[in-house]
Formats: sequence, structure tokens, C-alpha cells
Amino acid sequence: MNFKGPIVASVVAFSVPLAAMSQDNMKKLENFQSTGANLNMETIPQTGAKAEAIRNNLKNVKLPPGFKIDLYAIVPDARHMAVGPSTGILFVGTRKTQVWAVTDRAKSRVADEVKPFSPSISMKVPNGVCFSPDGILYVAEHNRVLAFPAAEFFYEGPDVAAATVVPQGQLIPVEEESFNHGARTCRIGPDNKLYITMGNPFNVPAKDKLPIYAKTGMMGILRMDRDGKNREVFAQGVRNSVGLDFNPKDKTLWFTDNQVDGMGDDTPPGEINRATKAAQHFGFPWYGGGKVRTVEYKDDNPPANVVFPQVETAAHAADLGMTFYRGSMFPAKYQGGIFSAQHGSWNRTTPVGARVLFTSLKADGTADKTEVFAEGWLTPNKEYLGRPVDVAMLPDGSLLISDDYAGAIYRVSYAAQ
Repeated sequence: MNFKGPIVASVVAFSVPLAAMSQDNMKKLENFQSTGANLNMETIPQTGAKAEAIRNNLKNVKLPPGFKIDLYAIVPDARHMAVGPSTGILFVGTRKTQVWAVTDRAKSRVADEVKPFSPSISMKVPNGVCFSPDGILYVAEHNRVLAFPAAEFFYEGPDVAAATVVPQGQLIPVEEESFNHGARTCRIGPDNKLYITMGNPFNVPAKDKLPIYAKTGMMGILRMDRDGKNREVFAQGVRNSVGLDFNPKDKTLWFTDNQVDGMGDDTPPGEINRATKAAQHFGFPWYGGGKVRTVEYKDDNPPANVVFPQVETAAHAADLGMTFYRGSMFPAKYQGGIFSAQHGSWNRTTPVGARVLFTSLKADGTADKTEVFAEGWLTPNKEYLGRPVDVAMLPDGSLLISDDYAGAIYRVSYAAQ
């Protein structure tokens, strides 16, 4: 990887002095130079009234027999997660300006330190975090992608070796930047390429937007070399995916997708999809979810050979992060299956979601059954106690669940009864 790639100043997010300072800091970090940032980094308290309140709320969460859930860490605005392959240190993205580093030094399976990661760089919506097998952390922001080649070992201080994969303002056209559907997620594929999910800003885009979205991958999933070269649109017809992972057995790409709002409480369904090759089309905006046609495109012929979802989930439950379970702590039933998080509905008459699902697979690699694995963050009187965002596995095989509403990470473990 080239650690001296081009840098482009932030376009919108920051004032000119801050943008210039951030650009200068990136240049220094790419050349392994100190930025002069304060070495005394803030940490997030892990004890006290908030921690106890969260633990008390977790008593409402229901799990299958033998499983238990505990508070792993208090992490403000916790979104997508990446576990360091060498150390097990957890990196957590947000939809704000911060990535957090979460450390369990004693390996007690409870974090003892949460602090900012690479605070000398200004970020905008660094939601997507993912590791390569050789330990490079990628951060997919709203309109930039960065790489940190030794994140697990440099994270202790404010300056972290960094490289630009996609310069600021070049992931999507600047004029298409939006507060809506702008949270990216990423994975390194079995082909050693970087995959990034790309939402479109609208509920259903106007027809004149389709050419630019098809060209840039904004309504799909991008694939590129790990240095940002050879960029291509891997999947199209994806409204707003905020979670993806590769099946380690057959190398197929699976991803969640959030579907069209305003069509009624119970339609269209949410989706968990499977991409078996490049250039497949998953139906949007001709289909609003599953095989439900959108009002705006109902008189237009959809693309040929649309790939429909493997799993149709509850309408408007907001399916986000997902992961294949690669561990051995959980019973055989769960090994090789998919855990996925539902954030919970925001505009449904009766709220639904705020839970974690499990999907088993058939011998041919397609989806079998989907069931609720963890629920209880949505109370009987329809009050949210938490909103799961992402799922990830620690090296011991336990499952982490992030929650941006409570600002927390939970750990689910298993012990045979």
C-alpha cells in the first residue's frame, strides 16, 4: 500500500482552519511524523450509574437456554465494529466524528478502557470499520476511505500511521452528499479486495438520478483494490445496505438491505441478500423490498434477472449489521450461520425490531430458517431500551452487539446447562 497517497481537503464537514489542520495532520501521519496532538487522551468511564442502569436493562433481554448477555463496554454512539486479528482490541465506528478503541487488557471479557482512535484526524461519519487478514484497519467515512496499517499497535497514542485509500470527496460525487443513508460498511473479501456498501440519499430516487448512481455505485456495493485502484460496482439495485459479510465456506457475499418507507406498516419486507457473482441486480428502485413493486416505478420494466432476497424480514425493522459465526463457543446449530441486528423501526404504527436474528443455512449455501436470537430492547409498552446496530465475534467465540441508543457494547456468551 502507498502510504503517501494524495490528500484532498474536507469539502463540507469542517471550517477552513480545521480542515487545513486535518489535512496537514494526515500528511504528517502518512510520513510517520508527529502532529503534536495532546498525548493525554480522554477515556470513557466504564463504571457508575450509567453502567448499572444498562446492566439492569439487560435483564429484559431474552436469549436461548445456555446463553447470557453482559455489558462489555460503554461506547458513545457505538455503531459498526471490527475486532483486531492479533490482539482482539475492538474498534467501533460512529455516525458522528469518532472511532473508538476498546481494550480488555486482562481478557476478563469486560473492557477496561475506551478511548478515541486516531483523534488527530478529523473524520465525518466514520461508521464503517473492517480489518484485513494482515491487520490493516479500514475506515469508510461518508465520502472518504482511510487505512491504518498498524492500528492495533499504534492506537495507544493520538498519532496513528495512516494512508488515504479514497481521498475526501471522491467516494461519491460531492453534490450527492447527504445526511440520509450515508453510513458506510466495509469488508475485505476472499479476493483480497475492499467492499463498501453505498446507500442512496432518497427513499425512492427520481429517474434522472439512476445513471449517476449506477455509475458511482451509490445504489449498490463497491469493490476496489485495497489501495483504492480498480474500483468497480460489484452489486446494483441495493437501496441502503448497512451490513455485509462473506460466507467463509463458499465465499459468497451476503448483505442486509433497508427497504422503502411509506408503503404501509407491513410492507415491503426487509432483506438479507446473497450475491454469488459480480454485476448482479437486486431490484431497487423497481422493487421496494422483496417482490413488492414501488409506486414510482410500477409502470417501468425492471432489469432482467433480478436477484430476490434469501430472507424477507419484518417490514421497517431496519436490518443493519451482520456476521457469519466462525467460532466454536456456541452450539453446533449456530456454527456457520448468520447473526444479524435489527435496529428497530422509526415510522411504524407499532414499533418492531430492536433484536438480533439468527439465520441457518442449507447444505447448498442458501438460507434455511430465520429466528429471533435476542430480544427485549423493545418493551411491551413499545419503549426502546436499546437499538442493536452490529454484531461481531471476539476471539473466544462470544458475540458482541453494538447499541448506538444506549451507547454500549454487549457480550453474549454460552455455557452448556
